[in-house]
Amino acid sequence: MTSSKKNPVGNIPEPSRAAIRREIRRRRQRRKKIIASVILAVLVVVFGAGAGFLVFTMKGGTFSKPLQPYDSSVEFDNVLASREKQKAKGFAADLCIAKGDETLDNVSLESGQSGILFDLSNKKVLYANGAYNRIYPASITKIMTAMLAFKNGNMDETVTISEENVTLEEGSQVCGFRPGDRVTLNQLVHCLLVYSGNDAASAIAEYIGGSTSDFVEMMNSYAAQLGCTGTHFTNPHGLQDENHYTTPYDIYLMLNEALKYPQFTEITQMPSYTVTYTNTDGYEVSTTLEATDHYLTGEATAPKDVTILGGKTGTTSAAGNCLAILTQNAYGKPFVSIVTGAATKELLYQEMNSLLQNIN
Repeated sequence: MTSSKKNPVGNIPEPSRAAIRREIRRRRQRRKKIIASVILAVLVVVFGAGAGFLVFTMKGGTFSKPLQPYDSSVEFDNVLASREKQKAKGFAADLCIAKGDETLDNVSLESGQSGILFDLSNKKVLYANGAYNRIYPASITKIMTAMLAFKNGNMDETVTISEENVTLEEGSQVCGFRPGDRVTLNQLVHCLLVYSGNDAASAIAEYIGGSTSDFVEMMNSYAAQLGCTGTHFTNPHGLQDENHYTTPYDIYLMLNEALKYPQFTEITQMPSYTVTYTNTDGYEVSTTLEATDHYLTGEATAPKDVTILGGKTGTTSAAGNCLAILTQNAYGKPFVSIVTGAATKELLYQEMNSLLQNIN
C-alpha cells in the first residue's frame, strides 16, 4: 500500500534538492546565531545592571555611607548650624589643651600673675596658672602684627613713614623714624620684633592694612581663625587700652602659629639689629637697636641645656613685665613658656627660669 504523505523534495531534481537543503541549514544556523545573540545581550544587561548597582551602593546609594558627610550648615543657614564647622575634626589634635591649673613644685607666681609651660612635642601641659585669665598683652601684641606682615606683605617693598606712625604716646618705645623716612618692610619687621618699636608697628599696620583700623580688623579676624576666644585687639603695638586684651593660652596659640614662619624665629633670636634706611632728606642713616629680651642680651641666663629659640617681650604699667618664648631642651624637644604680670624684669626672668628648669 502506498502512503499518501508526499516528500516535499521527492519530485524535485537532485540539484534543486541540494540547494533547498543548504537553505534549510542556513536558516537553522541563522536562528541559532539569533538565539545566541539574544542570550549574550541578556547576559550583558544582567551583568551591567549588577555592576551599576554595585557602583551605586559604593558611591552614595541608599544603603551606603554618603561621600559628603552631613553638614547642617548646608541645610540651615544660621549661626548655630555654622558653629559645627568650628568643631572640625582634629582642630585641637596638634595643640596643648589646658583644662585647669597645673602646678610644679619649684614654680610659684605672685598674686595676679599668670603663666604656662607646654611641651610641644608631647602636647602636654606641664604648668598652667590662670591660662584663660584676661590680661593686657603689651608688646606681645607684635607677634600678631609680625605674622600679618609675613602673611600679606612683600618684605622687599619700601614703606614711607607717615606722621601717624610717629605720633604715639609720650615715652613710647620707638626706633626714631621721622615722617618721610623710607624703610623696607623687612627692616620694619626686624625693628618690631628685636627692639619692639611702636613706630615700626604703626608703619607696618598702615602699609599692610591701608589704615590702622583696617589692620586691627585683620588682627582680630586672624586671632579668631586661630581659636583665640579671649582676645581683642585695638592697635598693632600693644600700647595700653582697656579693650585691648588677651589670655596666656591665646598668646600660646599665636606663638604656636608664628613658629610656622621661619623668619619669626630667625629674627627673634637676634641680640641686636642695625637698620640702615634713607631719611626724609635723602641721606642714608644707620641705627643699632638692642633686643628687649634679656636672655639674648646676656642680662639674664637661661638654665643649663636650655636654648632660647625666640619669642616676644611686653611691658606696660598696666600689663607688668611679660615674656612669651619658645625654647629647646638638651634633647632638641620644643617648649613654649609664658609669664605675665611680673612686677619687675628681674622677677620676670627668675620666674621664667623656674619654669625652664623643668624641661630637662
